[in-house]
Amino acid sequence: MQKLAQSLREFFRKGDLLLLLLCVLATGFGIVIIASATNYYGNTRYVLTQSFALLLGIVFYFFFTLLDIDIFAERRDLLFIFNLLLMLLIIPFGVAGTTGQRSWVHLPGMPFNMQPGEICKIPFIIILAKTMSINRERISSLKSVSQMGFHLVFIAALILALCRDTGVALVYVFITVVMAYLGGVKLWWFLAGAAGLGAAGPLAWNYVMRDDQKNRILMIFDPTIDQEGLSIRWHTKQSLYSLSNGGLTGQGLFHGVRTQTGALNAQHTDFIFSAIGEELGMLGCIFILLLLIAIVLRCIHVGLKSSNYMNRLICFGIAAMLVFQIGVNVGMCLGIFPVIGLTLPFVSYGGSSIVTMFMAMGIVSGIHMRPSPDSDRPYVTPKY
Repeated sequence: MQKLAQSLREFFRKGDLLLLLLCVLATGFGIVIIASATNYYGNTRYVLTQSFALLLGIVFYFFFTLLDIDIFAERRDLLFIFNLLLMLLIIPFGVAGTTGQRSWVHLPGMPFNMQPGEICKIPFIIILAKTMSINRERISSLKSVSQMGFHLVFIAALILALCRDTGVALVYVFITVVMAYLGGVKLWWFLAGAAGLGAAGPLAWNYVMRDDQKNRILMIFDPTIDQEGLSIRWHTKQSLYSLSNGGLTGQGLFHGVRTQTGALNAQHTDFIFSAIGEELGMLGCIFILLLLIAIVLRCIHVGLKSSNYMNRLICFGIAAMLVFQIGVNVGMCLGIFPVIGLTLPFVSYGGSSIVTMFMAMGIVSGIHMRPSPDSDRPYVTPKY
């Protein structure tokens, strides 16, 4: 008990309480919207599950704030094995989510399903940051970039093979690109990667992608595809209806005409932003976006203040994860991005998503609490 009391004092004295407050506010706001968006079900299962995930997330925030992330980073081989084993759980225990993708794992006794692709983001960011910090003085070398590429291709291939979840795989790609760029990788590597994608793109388009996947992309540029919104444009059409119904101030919580009848598919998960728009209007949408942007800026601020190269990259990687998911989710609801099934961080329903986000924020809080010098100096060749 004495050690716990001492840890609590250290947490409240040095931890990033502002970041915790922002995260709790965003999640609490999401729980209120989930309560309204699932009201037509006639039960509180979703609200109770999300509330439990919030409490569990706060515990993880506390734990990861007090934990020195260098301890995990030094054993990145174990983190790699952890990600592999976690993803392989999909084979015996995998279940399909609302999108039909087998991205979830149901373990006996757990109050909510677990999404391995979500949880693996945190170890992946740590692995990538540690790998880059070891190769810091030769970050643009073939060896360094090959190691980074291996970790990305490995986890993305697992997700695509086991889950067929392109949206989650793209999150890892974006995280890697941002961390590589901010970590100092030379521009010509990005140009080479873009050229490789340009060459492989036509092959993937013609021989890998299904017609419905192609149309999800083409409909953004071609208004003649599914003009009546009966198939490929259905979700986007319903989302825009809900957003336009809200106007400036919305129809009121638990009073949205479409939200209260469940007219919008996945209105408590992927399209929760549209439910916010209908019931709280543009002002509600702006409020939650400002709250999420504040969380992103706080992560970037902590990273910029850190004197440790690896810790900076971890903060930037976590911020990149948030930026991509926020941008794609909102863009999807507005019809400017394809529907790829990414949730709105801290707001959408999902126990594993909430816990993962609070774990990530706890790591940022721990970096804020320990502005340590660069611990990877032993790996760096001194310049004379």
